[in-house]
Amino acid sequence: MTDQPPRPGAVRVVLVDDHRMFRSGVRAELASAPESAIEIVGEAEDVDSAVRVIEAEQPDVVLLDVHLPGGGGRAVLAALVPRLPDVRFLALSVSDAPEDVISVIRGGARGYVTKSITGPELAGAVRRVADGDAVFSPRLAGFVLDAFAATTDVAAVDEDLDRLTQREREVLRLIARGYTYKEVGKALFISVKTVETHVSAVLRKLQLSNRYELSRWATDRRLV
Repeated sequence: MTDQPPRPGAVRVVLVDDHRMFRSGVRAELASAPESAIEIVGEAEDVDSAVRVIEAEQPDVVLLDVHLPGGGGRAVLAALVPRLPDVRFLALSVSDAPEDVISVIRGGARGYVTKSITGPELAGAVRRVADGDAVFSPRLAGFVLDAFAATTDVAAVDEDLDRLTQREREVLRLIARGYTYKEVGKALFISVKTVETHVSAVLRKLQLSNRYELSRWATDRRLV
C-alpha cells in the first residue's frame, strides 16, 4: 500500500505477481507511461496476501498473474469477484495457454494480456478495463471468441482441467503438441521418469488410455 495522497482522477491499481523484480518493473513502466494517471496502491505475491490487499484497498483495477502460490489467479477471482463487483481484474501473465485464458475469463477477469506487452500498451489496457472495456492481447482475443463459440462445453473442460495440477497441465499441453517425453523433460527441466509420472496421472484423471487419446482430447477442446 502507498502513503502518498491519491492523485485526482488516477486509476487505482493493485499489482499481484509472485516475482518482486517483475512488480518493480511494472510499477516503473506504469509510472513513466505518458499521461497514464495510474497509481499502484498495493502489491501482493500470493493468493492470501492478494485477497487481503484487494479487500483493504478496493482498487479500480487488479493486475493479476495467473500462476500464484496458494491457488493461482483463479482462486483470487473466486474469493473476490462475487463480493467486490466494482473491482475489475486484468490478467497479466507469461502464459498464453488456452486453458489459462478460459479459466480466468470464466472466473470474472475483464481481460488477459501477456507479459510481452509494452509499458504504454499496459497503461492503455489498465485504463480501458477501468472504463469497463474487455481487453485482450490480439492473438488471445481471436482465441477467446473461437473458444466460446465452439461446440465443446467450456464448463466441462474447466471441470476436467481443475483436476490437474499446474505441472500436469504443462505436460498435457506439450504432449498434445507432439513432444516426446525426452523433449517435454528438457522443456520443463524435469527427468523423463517425472514426465512419465505426470502423464500417467493426467491419463488417470481424464480417464484416457494413452497419449494419443490425450492428444485428441486436447485438440478437440482447442487447448493446443
